[in-house]
Amino acid sequence: MFKLGREKREIKTPEKIGPIVRKELDKGILGEANKDGSIFINNKLKPGSKQERQTINHEAQHARDMKSGMLDYGDDYVRYKGKTYHRKDGKIKYNGKWYQEGNDAFPWEKRAKKAE
Repeated sequence: MFKLGREKREIKTPEKIGPIVRKELDKGILGEANKDGSIFINNKLKPGSKQERQTINHEAQHARDMKSGMLDYGDDYVRYKGKTYHRKDGKIKYNGKWYQEGNDAFPWEKRAKKAE
């Protein structure tokens, strides 16, 4: 599962995406994209593996979408293409139904999935 990060930091690379930080993430979470362009990947992913590359590509798409202003988030919302969706307890309300963060039903996740 992928989810948008919560940490806010001011570290940026010249490309505005990165650094990529390996760290312990919640169970089932492979990666997180943060507003500052950094990407967290689960430290249990095998370095150089296909799954690691897919996770980085997925989260990098989220980071690019945030940089462009297409995607934004806060503790209680996700905003995509100007529309705001409520976010609570690891779920996001989309089209009248609550889905777990990272669900493929969300258009921003479909976009990131294609980038894998």
